[in-house]
Amino acid sequence: MAKATHIDQAKRFEDLPNIGKAMATDFARLEIARPQDLARCDPDEMYRRIGELDGKPHDPCVLDTYRAVVDFAKGGPPRPWWDYTPMRKDGK
Repeated sequence: MAKATHIDQAKRFEDLPNIGKAMATDFARLEIARPQDLARCDPDEMYRRIGELDGKPHDPCVLDTYRAVVDFAKGGPPRPWWDYTPMRKDGK
């Protein structure tokens, strides 16, 4: 199935760009019910919470993916998660 090009097209998390089964499971664990709910989320807080749930920090690319998907949910264009890596490395 093709990935959504706008948040309104997403019926399930796996419809979102950059998101597969493992990340969709993380959203459920973070108690995020629908793809559209991501627009109200803070990616940094999501990253902190998933690390707490697992008892260990995750790879920073998880944070980049959270930033990409939250931006998309807020109406941004679909962009690969690695577009967000320079922002993280620059401390933004």
